Amino acid sequence: MFEVPRLKKMIEDHIMDCTALVESDDGEHFQAVVVAPVFGTLNRVKQHQLVYQAIGVYMGREIHALQLTTLTPEAWAARSGNA
Repeated sequence: MFEVPRLKKMIEDHIMDCTALVESDDGEHFQAVVVAPVFGTLNRVKQHQLVYQAIGVYMGREIHALQLTTLTPEAWAARSGNA
């Protein structure tokens, strides 16, 4: 079983100035919202690839599924109603 804090740390350590909100009910299937300024310079495919680089070999092994949302801080603020 993979732990939420471990996945959160892996993502946040890999992507500069990033905040990762990670959840899981079973330690195998995860949902993550990742907020980072760098996403403003990347298309969605590149954003997701950057997150998957952080996870490395664990994806498909200990981590069976990841529902991923990537946002810039501005998009996160707008979505959260804090714009």
